[in-house]
Amino acid sequence: MDNRPIGIFDSGVGGLTVFKQIRKELPNENIIYLGDTKNFPYGNRSREQIVDFAMENAKKLIDKNVKMIIIACGTATSQAIDVLQEKFDIPIIGIIEPTIQYVKEQNIKEIGVIATEGTIRSGAWEKKLKENIEDIKVINKACPMLATIAEEGKAESKEGRKAIKEYMEPFKKNRINKIILGCTHFPIYDRIIKEELEYDVELIDTGITVSEYVKKFLMEKNLNNIEDESRESIYLTKPEKEFKNIAKNIMGMDIEIMNI
Repeated sequence: MDNRPIGIFDSGVGGLTVFKQIRKELPNENIIYLGDTKNFPYGNRSREQIVDFAMENAKKLIDKNVKMIIIACGTATSQAIDVLQEKFDIPIIGIIEPTIQYVKEQNIKEIGVIATEGTIRSGAWEKKLKENIEDIKVINKACPMLATIAEEGKAESKEGRKAIKEYMEPFKKNRINKIILGCTHFPIYDRIIKEELEYDVELIDTGITVSEYVKKFLMEKNLNNIEDESRESIYLTKPEKEFKNIAKNIMGMDIEIMNI
């Protein structure tokens, strides 16, 4: 048993979609969430910048005595996870590997991926999918505006819907019915994407695949917390006026937000 908290970081509010699923799957676990609002967005940054941000976030969480770190950010996972895993001794899990495992288990042979510009540019999703699943067809689409629109609380605005309409074109054209939401902000658009596509589609939420992976990992390593009471803390690197309202919409409850 280990009652130290799980640490989660993201560039902003999107990682709360992972936080929500971790809390649902692991109700006894203590959780510390860090939103790097000071450096948001990550999607248009250089790899060197993203690695620096990820290193700093990891250090802040380790200072809080976390037992593991979840990188709840597609861009940071694609660009920095190898560096962090080499640098730090505690387990560090990103959103890509658990999701690839799910796709493989489901025997999916044709899939779409939507993510930030930086993540798509890195080729991380397509590379990992093709390394693990023979003959899989991957259609990628960079969606540079979605994280920012979500962070501003405007996902359901005309601006948000217009962006979704544009970004869904290649999937609609090819009737792709499995799409990985490769940025943790994107589950916020779940309903809007389904309305735009107008056919049955599975939107693969990395928060769900990660939470199931983490549950199994903690049990296998005997790191799970069996105490009944759990605590959660949310820290931001810069105050963000829309964060609290968006967090409440995602989590379905008020959570105190602190600066770090």
